[in-house]
Amino acid sequence: MNINKELLDKLLSYSQKPGVFEPGERKFWDDPYISKSMLEAHLNQYHDAASRKFETIDKTIENLINSRVLKPGMKLLDLGCGPGLYAERLAKAGINVVGIDISLRSIGYAKSEAEKNGLPVEYFCMNFFDMDFNNEFDAVIQVYGELSTFPDEMLNRLLCLVRKALKTDGVFIFDVSTRTLRLKNKRVNNWYASEGGFWRPGKHLVLEMGFDYPESDLWLDQYIVIDEENYKVYRNWFHDYSLESVKKVLDRAGLAPVKVWNDLTGSEYSSEGDWIAIAAKRSPVQET
Repeated sequence: MNINKELLDKLLSYSQKPGVFEPGERKFWDDPYISKSMLEAHLNQYHDAASRKFETIDKTIENLINSRVLKPGMKLLDLGCGPGLYAERLAKAGINVVGIDISLRSIGYAKSEAEKNGLPVEYFCMNFFDMDFNNEFDAVIQVYGELSTFPDEMLNRLLCLVRKALKTDGVFIFDVSTRTLRLKNKRVNNWYASEGGFWRPGKHLVLEMGFDYPESDLWLDQYIVIDEENYKVYRNWFHDYSLESVKKVLDRAGLAPVKVWNDLTGSEYSSEGDWIAIAAKRSPVQET
C-alpha cells in the first residue's frame, strides 16, 4: 500500500495547534451539499446541533414577549435568521420582521414557509457585515451564540452596525456561551468513516480535533474531511464570555445591558450558567 506522503504531512501539520482564529475552509454555508445538511440539522428535533429545538424557541419568544422586551408592532431585524425559525414565530406574535442570512438554501426555505403561512416576513440573502441600516429597527436579535464565533475586531464592527441599525430606544437581544458550557461540550480528538453523512454524500473520513486557548477564553472545533478527491479543513471558533467581559464588549460599542438572564427562555442569571442572555440598549454616548 502506498501512502501519499504529501497528504500525510499535511494531516500531521493540521494536528498542531493553529494560530488564534486561523481560518479553515471558507466555502461552508454555500457549499451545495453541506448547506443541505445544515438545513436538515436546523429542522431536526432530536438534537440542538444547528438550532435549538422548537420547544426552546417557543419558550424564548414567550419570554421576550412576556418580559415586554419585545412588543407587537415593533420592527425587528433577525441576524443570521437561518430557515426563519424565530422570525416566523415573532411574525405570528405581531412583530414586523426582517431576516438576514448568508445561506441561500436557508433563506429559500424561510421564504417558502413565510409564503405558505401567509406571514409578511422580509428575507434577504446577504452577509450581515454588509448591512447598512440607520435608526430603522426597534429591536435586533442574534441567537444561539453567534457573537461568540467572531474575533474581537469583527465583533466590534458588527456591534457598531447593530447600534447604527437600532432606533434611539432600540434593544439588541443576544446570547453568548460561557466556559462552563465549553468544558461540558468541547470537541475531543476522534475519527470516523462514513458512506455518506453531514459533510459528504459519498465515502469519506472525518478527523475531529479540539484545541483550547484558555488564556483567551477561546476554543476551536476542527474537522478534517477526506474523500476520494481531496481533503478540506473546517474550523469553528468559540470565544466564551463572563458577564463582566461581555459588558466590556458592549460598552465599547455604545450598548448597555438592561436585562440579563441565564438563557433566552428567561432563566435567572447565574455566574455558573452555560449561557448568558442579554437585552441591551443604546447607551447615551456622544454620536459621531
